[in-house]
Amino acid sequence: MPNQRSVYYLSDRTGITAETLGHSLLTQFDGFEWRKVSIPFIENEEQAREVAEQINQTAERDGKRPLVFSTIITSEIRRHIEQANCVIYDFFETFIGSMEQELGQPSAHAVGRSHSVHNTSSYFNRISAINYSLSNDDGMNLRNFDKADVILVGVSRSGKTPTCLYMALQYGISAANYPLTEEDMETHDLPKALLPYRDKLFGLTLSAEQLTQIRQERRPNSRYASLEQCELELKWQSELYQRYRLPFIDTTNISIEEISTTILKQKKLKRRLYGE
Repeated sequence: MPNQRSVYYLSDRTGITAETLGHSLLTQFDGFEWRKVSIPFIENEEQAREVAEQINQTAERDGKRPLVFSTIITSEIRRHIEQANCVIYDFFETFIGSMEQELGQPSAHAVGRSHSVHNTSSYFNRISAINYSLSNDDGMNLRNFDKADVILVGVSRSGKTPTCLYMALQYGISAANYPLTEEDMETHDLPKALLPYRDKLFGLTLSAEQLTQIRQERRPNSRYASLEQCELELKWQSELYQRYRLPFIDTTNISIEEISTTILKQKKLKRRLYGE
């Protein structure tokens, strides 16, 4: 039976930073079942006291101190959390002091800068990329493919849409996608619509077992979801990737974050967020 521990992600804004960094650290420890609680927008001392009380109740229930990952800037709010029965991993407190000393100036201690829209260029890059990916999903607007940074290809339900949206949201990348269908298989060739954009193509693949499991959720007990059909499509897809020397990645056992980062690296795409 796994060892159960409670984890809190606390922030005075969205909590995305605390969750992302905290999750990265927790993945290094096997054999635990994490009970995760995310509490964003802790903006005053009254809210902080309520959160501290909730943490204390959790500690009493579990018989163990909860782990708390925090990106709270305001010291008055942070003080109440520090008094709770928990072990705190405060990302800003850990690094800000050392950076102030090295850079020779105090930090702004401004709330929400990491996810604010003070960089309007970065913000609108993100919105534009998301709109592009939504408008160019499943090959809907082939005429817009010339504006794509990358075009993901793969058989149905191979993860193209979520990967495109993740790259748009996190990196400001304009990603389109095109589904490889049974009709395409009959031609034994790359779809003609994709030929002008070969340098932008990137393939996704996965195991036949995982593909059939995903398809079963959409169309249970159908030919479309059968293991035989999935194996047939993936075999044809693999041959296509090799024939046209298309870069591709097997997504069977890796996260969407790893998939997206691999695509950016292999296609030499530059992130358009955070002032880059």
